[in-house]
Amino acid sequence: MANRERNIQLHFMVTPRERQLIAEKMAQLGTKNLGAYLRKQAVDGYIVKLDLGSVRELVGLLRGATNNLNQIARRANETRSLYAADVEDMQARYAELWEAANKILLELAQIS
Repeated sequence: MANRERNIQLHFMVTPRERQLIAEKMAQLGTKNLGAYLRKQAVDGYIVKLDLGSVRELVGLLRGATNNLNQIARRANETRSLYAADVEDMQARYAELWEAANKILLELAQIS
């Protein structure tokens, strides 16, 4: 045992669902050696770290537009009229939303 190339043991726990996913991925690769699979994934696997700042910005814009729409709907129900300024404001907010969504789509398209 002392002459083993790999003489450091690692141990970690998984849920039954995670174990099932590991088994499915091993089956896709056609491997049955769990140690070799996990070692290969740990050493050579990809780690994807997404910058979700754009998504957070989009969520903020969505919340603002939703709040604004609720206020306009409440006012329209109370007064039975809709103001042109409210409609223009909503159009501007939706234009911001589309711009942010397109920015996110362009960023995602660059991931390959």
